[in-house]
Amino acid sequence: MKNYPLHTSLSFIAQEADNNEKENDAFAAFLRNIRQDQLIDEMVRQLNDEISPLIDCTACGNCCKSLMIRVSIDEVKYLADVLQQPVEEVEKKYFDQGITDQYVINMLPCHFLSDNKCTIYENRFHTCREFPHLHRDKFTGRLFNMFMYYGVCPIIFNVIEQLKIRMSFSVE
Repeated sequence: MKNYPLHTSLSFIAQEADNNEKENDAFAAFLRNIRQDQLIDEMVRQLNDEISPLIDCTACGNCCKSLMIRVSIDEVKYLADVLQQPVEEVEKKYFDQGITDQYVINMLPCHFLSDNKCTIYENRFHTCREFPHLHRDKFTGRLFNMFMYYGVCPIIFNVIEQLKIRMSFSVE
């Protein structure tokens, strides 16, 4: 990441997300059109490996403050065991049931966020463990979500900005 400033200010990132909307639309189209998914996946994973250790998520917690988290019924049951509470009580207190077998955290910020730290960190949900999902394949198939979170997550913001540089992307 030579000469690349790492941005962690949430207000800066949110403002840049607004400012860069057209550029990001063009970049998403650029990524889809080059059809080199494996190369892009590898670049994103490498950038994620470089950038993630430099960002202290506990200084931010923005994902837990602004993203609706999907949770499976098995995770609800597991949480009930961890909290030593009846499943029905945990469901009612912390979740809304979706159309399928998925549940959604029923409050933002997340019930389990305290001082930007997850109070159930060792037992956190799968989606939380995986976020920001930059290690996964098929980055170009998830661009809608990536750009939706671009203005929320410093890791995603910095990875995408660095990806633009590494791919020599420019808006003409």
